[in-house]
Amino acid sequence: MAASDIDDAVARARALLQRGLAIPAHPLALDAQRRLDERRQRALTRYYLDAGAGGLAVGVHTTQFAIREAGLYEPVLRLAAETARDWLKGRRDIALVAGLCGPTAQAVAEARIARGLGYHAGLLSLAALRGRSEDELIAHCRAVAAEMPLVGFYLQPAVGGMVLGERFWQRFAAIEQVVAIKVAPFHRYRTLDVVRGLVAARAEERVTLYTGNDDHIVLDLTTPFTVMRDGAPVTVRFRGGLLGHWSVWTRQAVQLLARCQEAAQAGAVPAELLALDSRVTDCNSAFFDVANDFRGCIAGCHEILRRQGLLEGIWCLDPEEGLSPGQAEALDRVWREHADLSDDAFVAANLDRWLA
Repeated sequence: MAASDIDDAVARARALLQRGLAIPAHPLALDAQRRLDERRQRALTRYYLDAGAGGLAVGVHTTQFAIREAGLYEPVLRLAAETARDWLKGRRDIALVAGLCGPTAQAVAEARIARGLGYHAGLLSLAALRGRSEDELIAHCRAVAAEMPLVGFYLQPAVGGMVLGERFWQRFAAIEQVVAIKVAPFHRYRTLDVVRGLVAARAEERVTLYTGNDDHIVLDLTTPFTVMRDGAPVTVRFRGGLLGHWSVWTRQAVQLLARCQEAAQAGAVPAELLALDSRVTDCNSAFFDVANDFRGCIAGCHEILRRQGLLEGIWCLDPEEGLSPGQAEALDRVWREHADLSDDAFVAANLDRWLA
């Protein structure tokens, strides 16, 4: 991409993401033969848009990284982008974020595909570079950043990520084309590593933090994070969320983000809002199959969407991937105990229209 074009793209992506958006990670709708179900894939996109999501993340972990081997990467990204444009008809802007992964040549190629389809930024997974030096990781990031604006991705090791320290995040945040970081190590100390790296890079005004910590959503969105720089405190906040958890019960997630943002702006967080953190995390424990080390995290979200009628089944590209023993019962429990956090009525009222 020409220098002027990438500069324009960075400015556009940065402006969108600085708004602080609710961005669900888009699942993959398959039929019983594990083929793409385009009708239900469109219905999911329409659901997220009507729920008020400010963006879509497609081709990411929740979409299943295996779409690449199945030849579905471009078709799935194209379908989401076209559906969003057709459904919204220019009524509002949303941020389209494409998952990018693999070795440098693959990630660069995916960035070019995503850019050509109108995506604003790439969420860059480094899982394929496990064991590489920090210099090699940064060189990889720079190569992909030359193609499109980047959102950093601290993916938790339990689902394929790696531990990345403060120094890495300082160097990453210093890349001019980086517009945001999704912080998802599910680990408070490692979350602070990202904050410290961002502040050390003096990038807190141009790089927006998004929570991907599905185990601490409310606290990430309401807590000011303060670290020291040059002997003075610097405070940053998470402005939005890019979450697999928000692929379900999305209407309520959008409303929760708005409440968190209002409280943060007011400088006073009500106790009842803080109390939601444990309840949301409890729901996530079932959705993401924490009892079984996250093995059923994708299937768990599929099961919620299946019960609402958005998906026909919970099929994943990998036939071995499904609900873990006891996960269905865990989902039953959180659905019963936290019914007010669901958006069942909203889905029921609109499902036929989304599937049309």
